[in-house]
Amino acid sequence: MWRSCILLFVLGASVTFAFAPFNAWWLPFVVFPIWFYIQAGTREHSFKLAWCFSFAYFAAGISWIHVSIAEHGGLPLIVSIAMMAVLSAYLALFPAISMYLCNRFSNKRVWPLTLPFIWLILEWLRANFMTGFPWLSVAYSQIDGPLSAWIPLVGEIGLSAILIMITVNLGLNLRLKRDDNTWHLHGIQSVFVALVFSISGYVLNDINWSQPTGETKKVTIVQGNIEQTVRWVPEQDRPTMQKYWNLTEPHWNSDLIVWPEAAIPKLEIAATSFLELLDEKATETNTALITGIVDVNYETKMIYNNLLSLGNDELALNAIPYQYGHENRFSKHHLLPIGEFVPFESVLRTLAPIFDLPMSSFSRGDYVQPNLKANGMLLAPAICFEIAFPNQIRANLNQDTDAIITVSNDAWFGDSHGPHQHLEIAQMRAKEFGLPVIRSTNTGITAFIDHTGKIVSIASQFEDTTLTQDIQLVKGDTPYRIFGNSPTYLFFFALFIVGFFIHRKIRT
Repeated sequence: MWRSCILLFVLGASVTFAFAPFNAWWLPFVVFPIWFYIQAGTREHSFKLAWCFSFAYFAAGISWIHVSIAEHGGLPLIVSIAMMAVLSAYLALFPAISMYLCNRFSNKRVWPLTLPFIWLILEWLRANFMTGFPWLSVAYSQIDGPLSAWIPLVGEIGLSAILIMITVNLGLNLRLKRDDNTWHLHGIQSVFVALVFSISGYVLNDINWSQPTGETKKVTIVQGNIEQTVRWVPEQDRPTMQKYWNLTEPHWNSDLIVWPEAAIPKLEIAATSFLELLDEKATETNTALITGIVDVNYETKMIYNNLLSLGNDELALNAIPYQYGHENRFSKHHLLPIGEFVPFESVLRTLAPIFDLPMSSFSRGDYVQPNLKANGMLLAPAICFEIAFPNQIRANLNQDTDAIITVSNDAWFGDSHGPHQHLEIAQMRAKEFGLPVIRSTNTGITAFIDHTGKIVSIASQFEDTTLTQDIQLVKGDTPYRIFGNSPTYLFFFALFIVGFFIHRKIRT
């Protein structure tokens, strides 16, 4: 059992290389069948083995979180490592429970029918329980793989179920070949399933769910590259704002200029004069400018992580200059635990500096908010962590939405693989919804992504720079944008029911 645990630990950690920036999309098709092969060989230790694999999977995959804890959390190294271990141990529970339930209540011959649905349910819980942490869904590794053409139909969560179905088939083929004489039937079945989804993926690649309208918009993203250690130092307010202004100066001829999350390091109520200057300049040059900024309502004590749209919007009948509290804004809904809100804060804030970081008591904006209006465009916003929640993005899209705009500050995570995974998630949203994505960050990775999920242009990390691109506007709906996750859940639930009855027949 211990040798199996060690092997699964190594295999789980290796899956990190399937995700950005390594992009070995084929790796899960090797590692997951071996995992399922080992799982199918034991019933007694099913949960422990699955947990060992999953713990290593998350510990290696989100190890970048340790950078923010160690460098900005004010904790000793051993404590930061312990916190990462606790988080990974918690996340590992969800795949482990999936495997345990399947092994405990389902004959291994019907796992390809039962496991994908159980996996979906536990992944849904991981994405929603206690605000959720859906990072590192195995589907993100397939953005450049042959199954990626399924994304506009079934989304990230559906693709993860397809991948599980394929790999559990392959793993069972190996196990049944060893255990009995039925392996040839399962071997044909596993090859057939893999071929059906792969070949159909190539066919689906020829379908253009969104069609270019022929209209383009010139967009400039400003990457300020402000070090995290000085972002909220009062003496750095003016130099930071001046830096963004100087970087923007040559680009007032763009249709849209985008600054990243909390680019203006002052509360909105204290930065109104600067915002008025920005609005005036953008209006004079027939430009729109979107920037991140924090706002506080001193009467209600509510603090919001906002995006503001300034300058020309072309959509308001009676456009007026910027004024504090104007409606062309977006307030972040899905807050990051510890970073933007602290659970049980009356207790935790007294324990360590990481629980008392600047700007860690935000209030939630509404789940559904109007698109930002910017120079004739309607933009569906997502601030940082929110881009990992496709249901929220989908809820904020409408027929006239031109693009998704996501802003972030990944300076927290330094030169780790975290920002690369974050960009990969944004690519998934573009392909799911058939819309271009504008991604603006403080230190990188700043990029333009087209409606097929391909990176059109990208800025170097850790440079104060700008990135300008003519983005192609599109019209059309992907099936996933229309129907969401419901068809996926219904399809795999139907397979689960079939598997359940086959299981009962085998038992009798």
